[in-house]
Amino acid sequence: MNLEKLQPLTDEYLESIGFVWHTDEDDSSYVADEIVQITEDEANAFYEATNELYDMFCEAGEYVIENNLFHDINIPFNLVELIKESWENDVHWHLYSRFDLAGGIDGKPIKLIEFNADTPTSLFETAIIQWALLKKNGLDDASQFNNLAEALKENFKRIITLDSDIEKFEEYYSKLGWKILFSSISSSSEDINTTKLLQHLASEAGFNTDFEYIENVQFNDEGIYKEDELFEFWFKLIPWEDIAIEESELALMLTEIVKEKKAIIFNPAYTLMFQSKGFMKILWDLYPNHPLLLETSFEPLKGKKQVEKRCFGREGANTKIINADGSIDCETHGEYEGHKAIFQEYVELPTDENGNSYQAGVFYAYEASALGFRRGEKILNNMSKFVGHIIR
Repeated sequence: MNLEKLQPLTDEYLESIGFVWHTDEDDSSYVADEIVQITEDEANAFYEATNELYDMFCEAGEYVIENNLFHDINIPFNLVELIKESWENDVHWHLYSRFDLAGGIDGKPIKLIEFNADTPTSLFETAIIQWALLKKNGLDDASQFNNLAEALKENFKRIITLDSDIEKFEEYYSKLGWKILFSSISSSSEDINTTKLLQHLASEAGFNTDFEYIENVQFNDEGIYKEDELFEFWFKLIPWEDIAIEESELALMLTEIVKEKKAIIFNPAYTLMFQSKGFMKILWDLYPNHPLLLETSFEPLKGKKQVEKRCFGREGANTKIINADGSIDCETHGEYEGHKAIFQEYVELPTDENGNSYQAGVFYAYEASALGFRRGEKILNNMSKFVGHIIR
């Protein structure tokens, strides 16, 4: 693990660009003042692996739908119809997502840990902050695997062209004039500013946009509204499983809105399949012993060190690392105990000289677009740090 120490960005600068979650509860900086040095070959390997994994997820998604395996991967029943509807029509474009990966540096093979396909965090820090960190320190800001802002703008255009060719965007959009409403919960500054960053990128791509907190958005048989204005597109930074469990009436309403073609929602409902950690059991069944995968089961693995986690869980909550003899190495608690458990073969994360673990996160927006790292203990949690990188 090669780390390079840098002069940190000031809190004042971070706040000036909308990055207000820069300090953790213990008053330590959330953004590390070190960056990971990687090689060009390592960057290319992350790019190729993530593109291959996305293709595998798409193949496995078709398999889940054809074989009606929604219950197996813990999908709430009241979203199954909407998932099918969004999967079958190309207008429901997957805007962005993030793969969490072990390895990829120091000669360790890349392994999929999970796929944050619906509401991935670390967007702001990956797209903007680690780039600004290089610029602040007089380093070549192009020496990163980081094209995320531009990739997102191009992918916004594809929701109109529905094609890899985005040159026709202005021609198509001038005829349609469709608008995007962006929404988050009102209680999280991180969610608000991440959503507003996406809104800004969509505006730069050429869209008319607006923002409204989820509690103020209106839904009826005719579509999705802010006050009296109808929106053809709605981006929500609210997890689909939360809508299904906590807002069942809204889940039914959104199903009807999509079925009747009154609005298109991002990320689409089918991303909940990919988000489920149970989906990795399906991947293992379809691609056994694939070099990018870890063995995953709905039952404990025999004679192997493994990780027990929930199909839907965030920030490392409700996770156990279990030794081969069945003893507990370490565990966390949380609010996701009610979700189905999966068991995934354990893999060591790369570590630095202080014993900190590093997990790679690669964003995907039509293709692999950016790399960032999280640093923490064996089980990463909401106190883990964001670490940028540089290609040397």
